[in-house]
Amino acid sequence: MLLVYVICITIDAMTVTSQRTEADWILLIFNLPAKQASQRVEVWRKLKRYGALPLESGGHLLPNTPVTLEHFEWLAAAIRKFKGQASVVQVQSVDDSPDEVLRDRFVEARSRDYESLLAELKKAKGSRERAGGGLNRIRRRFQEISDIDFFNSPLKSRVETALARADQASEATSNSHKSTVKKEYLNRTWITRPRPGIDRVSSAWLISKFIDQNAKFIFDTDPARHSKAIPFDMFQGTGFGHRGDDCSFETLCKEFGIRDAKVLTISQIIHDADLEDEKFGRPEGGGLDRVLIGWAQQNISDEELLQRGMQLIEGLYRGLK
Repeated sequence: MLLVYVICITIDAMTVTSQRTEADWILLIFNLPAKQASQRVEVWRKLKRYGALPLESGGHLLPNTPVTLEHFEWLAAAIRKFKGQASVVQVQSVDDSPDEVLRDRFVEARSRDYESLLAELKKAKGSRERAGGGLNRIRRRFQEISDIDFFNSPLKSRVETALARADQASEATSNSHKSTVKKEYLNRTWITRPRPGIDRVSSAWLISKFIDQNAKFIFDTDPARHSKAIPFDMFQGTGFGHRGDDCSFETLCKEFGIRDAKVLTISQIIHDADLEDEKFGRPEGGGLDRVLIGWAQQNISDEELLQRGMQLIEGLYRGLK
């Protein structure tokens, strides 16, 4: 009888286990010593970045996904490293807050974030902030909010629409600049040094896209041998090259008044890759530079190297948000 009883209990336990569903929420409960003030701030900032919802009864809540669970597990490990205590608990429900109420609270939090972005976009409209890269900063912030918009706030689409309109306005501004380029720079031949690198291929892309759509490019170390060609990025200091702290790409942007937001981002990437001074903290240009160096070692012509590089920059331009 005893053996049968144990078997029955085991079967019941297995049945109950098989009927359990995955927890809908994860809860982080922690405490830190009072003297760990800076660590408290660090933990709070990460919780905010993760979109965690603080509960009045204590702890911070997130929907249960592989990404959010990893966030909480790493944060718990950091808290323990700070001599604190932390537990990550998977819960099916919160007894004093139905799931609908919790979801609404998440939506409300993200809606406030989106409202803040809409206010910034309205403030930036027609101002110099757009030219100074304000749109890029807002776009990055929008992506950060979207990543923690777990239950799809209705304001997300409004921000997307506002950003699209801002992009259209920025593009119109770029087109207006193209139309005001002096005729002396249209339908011309442009000269630069052989084996073009990151600054030269990006400058050629900029010339073709924003300055001279019919531009032709030739390569030589001595621009004097091509008196009718416009030099750029030449060691002799003629034409459009490095000026002060600017690379050739930046010089062209300033000389021709190109204020497209994505071009300004690319100018920072090219600057850091070409001058290697980490002025803008844009390490992604190093990868582009290595690709160009690899192509140059394949004994392809200068013309093909330039065309590949220009296609690379065009892909970067289209991929930027």
